[in-house]
Amino acid sequence: MHPTINLALRFIFPFILGGLYILLLFLFLPYERALLLSGLMGAYVIPPAGKETILPIGVALGFPWWLIGTSIALLDILAGIFMALNFELAYRIPLLGAWISRFMDHGQAFLSCRPWLKRFYFTGIVLFVMFPFQGSGGIGASLVGRLLGMPSRSVLLAIAIGAFLGCYLIALGAEYVWGLILSQPLLGIGVAIVILGAVIGAYLVYRRKMPKCEE
Repeated sequence: MHPTINLALRFIFPFILGGLYILLLFLFLPYERALLLSGLMGAYVIPPAGKETILPIGVALGFPWWLIGTSIALLDILAGIFMALNFELAYRIPLLGAWISRFMDHGQAFLSCRPWLKRFYFTGIVLFVMFPFQGSGGIGASLVGRLLGMPSRSVLLAIAIGAFLGCYLIALGAEYVWGLILSQPLLGIGVAIVILGAVIGAYLVYRRKMPKCEE
């Protein structure tokens, strides 16, 4: 196969997979719902929206937890596939390339702030993708895997496991809380506040216990 054709196929392959998934949405969902879900997926790709915001919004809009969870998890997996196939090319993409350069240049400082990534390798990548840490997701996890010297296949497997576990847990939790809000508003709002407070508290403890990061 000609190198140019091979390069083009590697570049477009993740987009083809994503396009096929969007096509399935429009085939099996009402047009307005498929369009809305596609919009949520697009919002996840554009910072600063993350799974911790997109998934609860999707549940509140009436999407089943497994559907919105699968849709968002797929984006992390596709990002990981793109990086595995096109790492060198990604450097040339405006904005993304600059972010990757900064990430890799400060790689050791990044890992020193997250010692569990070096300590647990595969499990560390799973946890990194599962929870909405700053810079987490398919692209960030791919870069961490490269810094750790992990094979691409192992990184992709860790990304897939972390993406599905994280998205399903958040989506299930959001569906439970939203159900409470609809049936018992005061209790549901109280539970939501407690969960939000616990998440913020855990994040603050995490930031305090970790070395000061230069990112």
